[in-house]
Amino acid sequence: MQQEPPEVDLDAVIRQRIRGLRLARGWSLDNLAARCFLSPSTLSRIETGHRRIALDQLVPIARALDTTLDDLVATAEEEDVLIRPEPQHRPGVTSWLLSRDRAAAGVTVAKMRFSGALSDDLGVHPGREWFTVLSGRARLELGGRVVEVGPGQAAEFSTMVPHRISAAPGSGELEVLSIFDRDGERAHLND
Repeated sequence: MQQEPPEVDLDAVIRQRIRGLRLARGWSLDNLAARCFLSPSTLSRIETGHRRIALDQLVPIARALDTTLDDLVATAEEEDVLIRPEPQHRPGVTSWLLSRDRAAAGVTVAKMRFSGALSDDLGVHPGREWFTVLSGRARLELGGRVVEVGPGQAAEFSTMVPHRISAAPGSGELEVLSIFDRDGERAHLND
């Protein structure tokens, strides 16, 4: 027997989102008020639930917080939680796509495990790439240089420079969390 999800107080969710986005930017009520042309006391009453939220207030608040009205008022539903257990395998690399299709800002997030031998070719494609090492040590070949990246460290580089990421010799398997732009996703995940 499937349980019905609990009733969601959409006003409370919107208030939490406004406050959370404001605080994530390090803004005071005065900072946000100046950006959306409302008084700090009005914003305070909106965030605390002492004032009803009006649509004509939400539009400038959403714009000031650099989000959309749709995102501000969207209901949280079960479909919003995505579990991606299906890995993709290529020789020497297993990857798990973590972001949903058409992710924000056109970026893709993937966890990748490197083991075994990779091709001898260095890749080149438009854009930039970023990764952080979760475990093991990475060997980043970038043009004629080799850079080692350890656990907890991150690297960002232009992908117009011939490059390859692999496990550093003697470090065993390498796991990284990578962020790709669209060109990087095509080059690394859609082979």
